[in-house]
Amino acid sequence: MTLFLRLLLLLGLVTSATAAEPLRVMSFNVRYATAADGDNAWTKRTDLFFATIAAYAPDLIGFQEVVAVQHDALTARLTDYAFSGVARDDGQRKGEWSCIGYRKARFTAVAEENFWLSETPEVIGSKSWDAALTRICSWVRLRETATGKEFLFANTHFDHRGVVARQEASRVISTRLPQIAAKLPALLTGDLNINEDNPAYAVLVKPTTPGAIRWIDSFREVHPTRSPEEASFNGFKGTTKGSRIDFIFHTADFVATESTIDRTARDGRYPSDHYPVTAVLRWK
Repeated sequence: MTLFLRLLLLLGLVTSATAAEPLRVMSFNVRYATAADGDNAWTKRTDLFFATIAAYAPDLIGFQEVVAVQHDALTARLTDYAFSGVARDDGQRKGEWSCIGYRKARFTAVAEENFWLSETPEVIGSKSWDAALTRICSWVRLRETATGKEFLFANTHFDHRGVVARQEASRVISTRLPQIAAKLPALLTGDLNINEDNPAYAVLVKPTTPGAIRWIDSFREVHPTRSPEEASFNGFKGTTKGSRIDFIFHTADFVATESTIDRTARDGRYPSDHYPVTAVLRWK
């Protein structure tokens, strides 16, 4: 909170509810460290990866494709953040995390948990439909220290092959998270391996299931006209032509005032094979 807002609070000219600062959010697929990426291996892009995060200075980060060595690096180097989430294969450290980072100075975790994108979401490591791999959604309920406001932040990574699995994953998320959020404001980040033309996207933004969350796509909110240069997957090649597959969604409790595809590069190298996507969300 800024000094000016603190002064207004002390003078009673605003309430803590009206003084809530915007949320700076990032979604970042890190590209798993065990891939045979040669010159783009994790060890050769680690510094650029962390520099990219530092330059944007997010309050909230949803990571995808994080394996154990990367999880350890995140928790060791991002000391201003606390983390939530587990690895998807065993609910501990085996497989990839879709973990969440949040600023310790600004937020406190009230509750946190995980569920699997399957017909049995409570079963650790479960997989259903035509999914090629186990997939997880991690969430944390956060309280903003300065205002007492609470919200739910969820992060996920959809299957890269399963057509049915992606659509069902959207349904599971949009019907399960309302039960968890219990009418709280909510955010959802993730690499969904789909674009806006996919039926799984429609399940999120135009749900037909009673009680499901209607998610708002922050990027499309800020940039209503679709462009052919919106690729968020770059394959370490700097690609821009194409559509987004990485998203930051929010409920109607927020308004997106900024949203970008962060194409940070250094000497022709990229921090990951995905561009991080970002959004600034203002409380309504």
